[in-house]
Amino acid sequence: MVNGPPSFTENATFERDAGKNCKAFTFSQDGSLFAWCNGEKVNIVNVTSAELVHSFDLPKAVCLELSPKNIVLATWQAYTTAKDGTAGVPNLQLYDLKTGKCLKSFIQKKMQNWCPCWAEDESICARSVNNEIHFFEKNEFNTIAHKLHLQKVSDFVLSPGSQPNKVAVYVPGSKGAPSFVRLYQYPNFGGPQSALANKSFFKADKVTMLWNKKATAVLVIASTEVDKTGASYYGEQTLHYIATNGESAVVQLPKTGPIYDVVWNPNSTEFCVVYGFMPAKATVFNLKCDPVFDFGTGPRNAVYYNPSGHILVLAGFGNLRGQMEVWDVKNYKLISKPLGSDSTYFAWCPDGEHFVTATCAPRLRVGNGYKIWHYTGSVLHQYEVPVNEELWQVSWQPFLDGIFPTKAVTYQAVPSELPNAEPKPAQAYRPPALRNKPVTSSKLHEDEPPQNMKPQPGSIDKPLSKTALKNQRKHEAKKAAKQEARVDGSQESALPPATQNIPCNPMPAVTSGDPEVDKKIKNLKKDQTSFFNAVNP
Repeated sequence: MVNGPPSFTENATFERDAGKNCKAFTFSQDGSLFAWCNGEKVNIVNVTSAELVHSFDLPKAVCLELSPKNIVLATWQAYTTAKDGTAGVPNLQLYDLKTGKCLKSFIQKKMQNWCPCWAEDESICARSVNNEIHFFEKNEFNTIAHKLHLQKVSDFVLSPGSQPNKVAVYVPGSKGAPSFVRLYQYPNFGGPQSALANKSFFKADKVTMLWNKKATAVLVIASTEVDKTGASYYGEQTLHYIATNGESAVVQLPKTGPIYDVVWNPNSTEFCVVYGFMPAKATVFNLKCDPVFDFGTGPRNAVYYNPSGHILVLAGFGNLRGQMEVWDVKNYKLISKPLGSDSTYFAWCPDGEHFVTATCAPRLRVGNGYKIWHYTGSVLHQYEVPVNEELWQVSWQPFLDGIFPTKAVTYQAVPSELPNAEPKPAQAYRPPALRNKPVTSSKLHEDEPPQNMKPQPGSIDKPLSKTALKNQRKHEAKKAAKQEARVDGSQESALPPATQNIPCNPMPAVTSGDPEVDKKIKNLKKDQTSFFNAVNP
């Protein structure tokens, strides 16, 4: 455990666990407790004093989670069945942190969505079981307080924040029926009529549901595994907006292609989407799903707001080279453009001023390590894992909201003791014949510049919708075609008399009585005339 900015020294109170079987760790949501499994036991300590809170003999645990109020520890291990085919033992355990007693055990075969979901005040806890969502109250896991039954319900998300608690549920479509997402207020689960909002859509094999911080709206990313048009091997994605007041809309994205990332601003009034074939666009939308600011195009596939929501990072990680753009959200001005090569992980520090980028296994097994940055682009601390070792996980200690005050944005890079040792971009290959000649820049794509999409004061123009843009392009194309036709006509009239008098052997005027056939004959006449003009200039 390493102290954060500005010291970056190893924490003296937490004794390093040098075991080679540490498989998982987690902090509590308020950052006061730390739990980890070392292949023998699951230990929970107080972060400030390093005092051992509890220890559990769970050598096979691979997933850990602490409830929001630090009352319950949830652990999961791989599900196994007996050799004779009989059902295995429960592999999801819930423990009381004070007494160490096991409150309840469940069979949870899949690692995906293994952990029960708690409300922030722990008044309710929910888990999905065979097309039902079971709700427990006040951590009484022996009694199911309420059930939400929907045919083939496959996912749900509890709302953040205080009561009243809400839940978003997803039911995939089948036999020609559409998929749908519904929002309910706990415990009013009387049927479709009791839902706060409902949004149905086709083309969805899976969805991702994102509540905003104030629990007033949900963004739904609907994805298909296969794009039937063949335009993309990412499948197809659409973005839907659903509000608890019943409003819903499809978020119109001006550029076609996959949706890489969608994130709510912590202020809950706007969200940012990264989308479109590379170079990807990034756009901020308001709650009416109107674009507010367009960051233009660039090599990016991820977006991250800092905890106070006044700084935003656009980044291109994974198969991109790690270019980051740090923006001042209030003024929409670029602060810095650092390069985090080979990064597989990014996270903001709770203070809203620093962030960490890391290269972790198994995504990348060489060059593992992490860097801590200031948002102005300075690298303040760097750690490289020794050869033949791997870094699996990096995490900031969480803090509750309001602990760190929001500071004004600065554009001047903070000083750093580390040199800026980022590798220079590789030069493009030039064949020997061109090496002594001036470089001519050529791009496959022209990058679009950032632009403010807000209507200017006194202007009544609104950003055009996707359909309006399409119609406008059609109109412009027709206008251009007419203009070309006029130019061609004027050129024909300007031809020399000798050329004009050459017989063209036009096709005889024939009417078949069928409008479609007559249209084809007319087009053939045009083609013949064009060909003649081409060979007889």
